[in-house]
Amino acid sequence: MTDSHFDTRMMARALQLARRGRYSAMPNPHVGCVLVRDGHIIGEGFTQPAGGNHAEIEALAAAGDACGATAYVTLEPCSHHGKTGPCAEALLAAGVSRVVAALEDPNPQVAGSGLARLREAGVEVSCGLLAAEAEQVIPGFIARMRRGRGRVRAKLAMSLDGRTAMASGESQWITGPAARQDVQRLRAMSCAILTGAGTVLADNCALTVRAAELGMEPADAARASARQPLRVVLDSRLQAPADARVFSEDAATLWCHGADTPPPAAPPGATTELLALDRGDHGLDLQALLAELNRRQCNEILVESGPRLAGALLQLGLLDELIVYMAPTLLGSSARPLLELPLAQMVEQVPLTLLDVLRVGEDWRFTAVPRR
Repeated sequence: MTDSHFDTRMMARALQLARRGRYSAMPNPHVGCVLVRDGHIIGEGFTQPAGGNHAEIEALAAAGDACGATAYVTLEPCSHHGKTGPCAEALLAAGVSRVVAALEDPNPQVAGSGLARLREAGVEVSCGLLAAEAEQVIPGFIARMRRGRGRVRAKLAMSLDGRTAMASGESQWITGPAARQDVQRLRAMSCAILTGAGTVLADNCALTVRAAELGMEPADAARASARQPLRVVLDSRLQAPADARVFSEDAATLWCHGADTPPPAAPPGATTELLALDRGDHGLDLQALLAELNRRQCNEILVESGPRLAGALLQLGLLDELIVYMAPTLLGSSARPLLELPLAQMVEQVPLTLLDVLRVGEDWRFTAVPRR
């Protein structure tokens, strides 16, 4: 006989642990695991950086002896050999008698086989506890496994009158320090940051995660900034200068150009790679780009760009979420709009579902998703 209230508490703790890996586990999903015996937690763990231990292995190491224990895990234990061994086999070897999983792994390499292996060996298995909450912890991974591309989110900053930059392109800074710190954390949670040549030319942005600007404890900041997201620059005519900060060797860069544009003799630096893309209806082929980022195991893609790229992604149905920071200031009617979205009639408007509104310093952050 199991105590469902106790099970829920333990799974909630596993989800709390899972979130601790959100800055460092990628491309693996960040998972949490709690081992319990006789009503007491004997071991806990969360997914370590790629190539390191999975959550179950960390929890087993912390427990030492897990014979007869129940394992609460936010995602089905893996059953295949990757950079590490199968977690399902590790749980069996440790003598775990019961496994409670929040989600079945949507990865085709697992897809229920880990839970099946445990059941076949006589372990009591249940799946689905706090499933909705578990999906919210790893939405990008789930999206990539189910539809073949990660979650695409656009970060935008605007004035109270919905403007993002002066007519000249000047935009630094609309929002305050707290909002910019929040953006640093968004970057740290991302596998790739996507921008356009116009933003590179206007802002000379580095698009890196900077530990000192995360507002975290030093150890947490060091872990979050150790894995830099891939910088992806859409530059159909290769207009960005070779000395642009986005090509610095602080992180890897994918420099995307038109297939009809001759590439330079060599990329600007050792960490920059060139990618030729065909042209689509909105510039370079964004569908092909997202397919390439899927191949590179990018779960979370953050768009930091001007109104054209964000607008194109929205029009193509490729934008999953908008994160809009609104500052209590006015830029005037000549300033640039939030999105390049040429609509002529009310019937063409794009309805959004507002998920969250949060005060960030002197600014406000709105999180919304397009209604499909």
